[in-house]
Amino acid sequence: MSREDRLSILTDAVAQRVLRPLDLAFARFLAECDAQAEPRLLLMAALASRQLGDGHPCLDLRAMPALVDEHEWPAFWIDLLAPLQPPDSPLVASSDGLPVNAPLVLDQHRLYLRRYWEYERRVAHGIVTRLDSSSLSMENLRDELHRLFPSSINGDLDWSRAACALATRGAFSLITGGPGTGKTTTVVRLLGLLQTLHLHQHTTPLRMRLAAPTGKAAARLNASIAKQIAQLDVDEKVRATIPLEAETLHRLLGARPDSRRYAHDSHHPLHVDVLVIDEASMIDLEMMDAVLDALPPQARLILLGDKDQLSSVEAGAVLGDLGQRAEQGHYSDATAAWLRSASGDDLNAFVRADALPLDQHIAMLRSSHRFGAASGIGQLAAAVNAGDTAAVSRLLDARSGDIAWISAGVSHLPFASIALDGDADRFRTETSESTPHGFRFYLDHLRERRPASNADKATYLRWAYDVLEAFNHFQVLCAVRHGPTGTERINRDIATALLTAKLIEADRGWYEGRPVMMTRNDYSLGLMNGDVGIALRMPGPDGELRLYAAFPMTRESATGGADASEIAVRCVLPSRLGDVETVYAMTVHKSQGSEFEHVALVLPEDISTILTRELLYTGITRARRWLSLFATQAAIERALTQRTRRYSGLAERLAMI
Repeated sequence: MSREDRLSILTDAVAQRVLRPLDLAFARFLAECDAQAEPRLLLMAALASRQLGDGHPCLDLRAMPALVDEHEWPAFWIDLLAPLQPPDSPLVASSDGLPVNAPLVLDQHRLYLRRYWEYERRVAHGIVTRLDSSSLSMENLRDELHRLFPSSINGDLDWSRAACALATRGAFSLITGGPGTGKTTTVVRLLGLLQTLHLHQHTTPLRMRLAAPTGKAAARLNASIAKQIAQLDVDEKVRATIPLEAETLHRLLGARPDSRRYAHDSHHPLHVDVLVIDEASMIDLEMMDAVLDALPPQARLILLGDKDQLSSVEAGAVLGDLGQRAEQGHYSDATAAWLRSASGDDLNAFVRADALPLDQHIAMLRSSHRFGAASGIGQLAAAVNAGDTAAVSRLLDARSGDIAWISAGVSHLPFASIALDGDADRFRTETSESTPHGFRFYLDHLRERRPASNADKATYLRWAYDVLEAFNHFQVLCAVRHGPTGTERINRDIATALLTAKLIEADRGWYEGRPVMMTRNDYSLGLMNGDVGIALRMPGPDGELRLYAAFPMTRESATGGADASEIAVRCVLPSRLGDVETVYAMTVHKSQGSEFEHVALVLPEDISTILTRELLYTGITRARRWLSLFATQAAIERALTQRTRRYSGLAERLAMI
């Protein structure tokens, strides 16, 4: 059988869109490397590449029957791949990585592209080696915990206090929890605790840094952390050492354009003793490897995030793998006894016989301060997270004051008209002091508060910042990009409706009021994939008004002098922005790390594998006060019964090391 005959089945799969051209190219590359490569191996390699494109670091050979059903792969592939084990080949290394030049690695029942096998192995090693590494004195721990958490230490379980105490026991900790559970408040107290304990032994303070995967997530962390620091009951010299500003992971590591490498790595480590990363659910396997590689061996890593949110767009679900046992705690008797002595918290209800070392460094915050007991959004999010179909139906049918559910004819609804005013009449307003906004709100803000033409630059920057803040009151979120309920169509329809209502001056190209999102990192401009800006007429260097794209920035990356730094706005000429798209509507994936006062969440009517419980939960929890859900009953039920799964060996490695 010729090489082309062996590859013909893959060519057919590409034509049927079962495989990508990239997957076929990878198989062809392997066939060039080994002219004797068996068809079974080439198919397995193409599928491993395809799985990587779907976010899975490996091809789980044991799961092949389920994968065939899930992805509607040809059923005869099971017979073609039998036995579900790659044949002996110089292209495949064993679990010890030998031969070192083999592009594939078989580790137990998982087939990896070598690079991702290396990432997974190094991430597991980098975390485990930090579990027992700690140089802090515990002498004053109980007193400091009592000061930071003034409630009496009487045996009641305060998860925030417990999280802080557990995090002092090693150089790695994970604090997870849903929206509004106090992750930021907890980590600020933890930083104060770590610094205080450190300064009992040393004169030089710990070097601390804050980071997040995206600029928007970093900006959100910035907005909340200053207030938390001001309220922190620690010495002034301790308070002064806690950073006020977060930065993106790319900026922290020193990303190099058009390269997978960073300025900081094991040979050029970060100058940091404690690194906090917020919104860690968005971190993929490759990025986590880069972070651990750049951290000095003694540095502490603290991850914050919601383990139940969507996984990262790229391969891997690091936070999900790390936090999959957090709900039940899985603490050991020794940990429970230590915590009772250190803080007075009683973990007995969460002690398990199968406790693992990693479990002792994870805490889950469980009480939401954002959503009160009467919040429909909060109750709905909890019911979705639990997969409770009956509770979800009951909550949606109840038509609570903060939820509007539109279930019929979703693909034919006039989203454009709804988006103008947020369709406020669908919400009960008799018990509310205000009603939800649509896009008219920020466009009225833009026009009515525009500075005089001769106003100074600082006044214009403040106006731009206010418009950006007003835009964040409302956002349309979609599950998909294409089709009648996708972002592409809805963005076009909304722009047309705004033009018809004379709220904008054009519905294509660059026009004032156009919201745009960066679709790739631009290091020269300091703008990252996912950053959102708005086109506004601002004074140029000559004082003349011209159209700029105004982006909210963290203070450390803002330019333009003290005034620009204070309000953190960067203005960029549209001609310098090639990689942007209009963003009246964005995908749920792109919305991670963001919050909006009012969210309109749109699910497709056709039953799709994209509909998962995690997607629905993530979309719902982007809303702070109001949620408009456009979804059929069938789409909601599909989402509740379908979980996002990333095939990975990370959790197993962490359990075995």
